Amino acid sequence: MSVVDLAEKSVRELNAALHGLSGETNETLWRVENPQGKHAIAVGVDAPVAIEIAGHVGYYCGGMNQQASIVVHGNAGPGVAENMMSGSVRVTGDASQSAGATGHGGLLLIEGNASARCGISMKGIDIVVAGSIGPMSAFMAQAGNLVVLGDAAEDLGDSIYEARLFVRGTVKSLGADCIEKPLGDEDREALAKVLAKADLLDKVNPGEFRLYGSARTLYHFHVDNAGAY
Repeated sequence: MSVVDLAEKSVRELNAALHGLSGETNETLWRVENPQGKHAIAVGVDAPVAIEIAGHVGYYCGGMNQQASIVVHGNAGPGVAENMMSGSVRVTGDASQSAGATGHGGLLLIEGNASARCGISMKGIDIVVAGSIGPMSAFMAQAGNLVVLGDAAEDLGDSIYEARLFVRGTVKSLGADCIEKPLGDEDREALAKVLAKADLLDKVNPGEFRLYGSARTLYHFHVDNAGAY
């Protein structure tokens, strides 16, 4: 195992070492100690490696991740797993705002709560939040699945395009063009797959969730809908 102590090395040095890994690397296990809330830890990794971060992280941890499995043993600041392409990021604590923003793929698992705009402009990522999410989550979401085991705050799915939003708890209010939809067989199958990826399928009943998505009236601007934007 490769161990990098951020009390002794910089984040830049850590990321340079991770960026130097190839797809055939034998250095597949990494441990990052003393993160101390620093920003941009393990950003831009493109190799099938496992990275354990022993503590809280600041902004943008795991951003642009491809292939790597990253675990944050603590809380994450804004923009965790932003623009992730593949692989996974797991946060054992809470996440701040804009978790999983613009993510194209992979799995973001937050075992605590997520703040505002979780999944903003998501484009194919799967996000699972074991707790609750803040306001304006899935704002302008375009593809992927957001699964929330707790509650959703105001304006869920505002100006949403095509992502699926599964919420087990209550939803305070829906944003523009977001509606509740019937949970069909295809939706249940998609939900079960995401829960299985998060190792939660044996603990959570997919039948307890409600589905929200786009009413598809705001795809194109129309002056009659101006008040809804």
